[in-house]
Amino acid sequence: MSKRILAAAITLAVVILVVVVLFILLKEPIIEQLYPMEYEQLIEKYAQDNGIEPTLVYAVIYTESRFKPEAESNVGARGLMQLTEETFDWVKYRLGDPEELTFDKMYDPETNIRYGTYLLGYLKKEYGSQRNILCAYHAGINIVKKWLANKEYSLNGSDLDKIPYKDTAHYVDKVEKAINIYSERK
Repeated sequence: MSKRILAAAITLAVVILVVVVLFILLKEPIIEQLYPMEYEQLIEKYAQDNGIEPTLVYAVIYTESRFKPEAESNVGARGLMQLTEETFDWVKYRLGDPEELTFDKMYDPETNIRYGTYLLGYLKKEYGSQRNILCAYHAGINIVKKWLANKEYSLNGSDLDKIPYKDTAHYVDKVEKAINIYSERK
């Protein structure tokens, strides 16, 4: 083997070793930057109040708004957990909140987390499985009921075997990936 090839091989080995060491040392700080855990007290409180895992809430917020309380979607969903006005009104009624509470309150992190976790808790009672919960959160409660009643999408009528909407399937994959990462961080 020539000296040049040997020197190149040694250089490559050193570079690989440095990259591996840097990855090991910096993995956790990078994950913390990419997957923040903001609003921890609010998330822990309202997740517990509604019988859901905090990691689910972190993952939904991460996927929906990247923890930006001022976020607004192209369909008008607002806040950290991206609730629509229709969902806001439904949750407000279910919680018995005052009539004067307006949809603008969805920009308030505590109100948004309170409403979003209530919805997730309701969906958990309604559907049980995480996959069904996420589909209903994204596509809508009545849509998932129709999917579960269709043998093409659910063989047993209670678990989705196939998600017919590509955007919902993609959403579920993203949230489940985030749940796995947040579970490792807890």
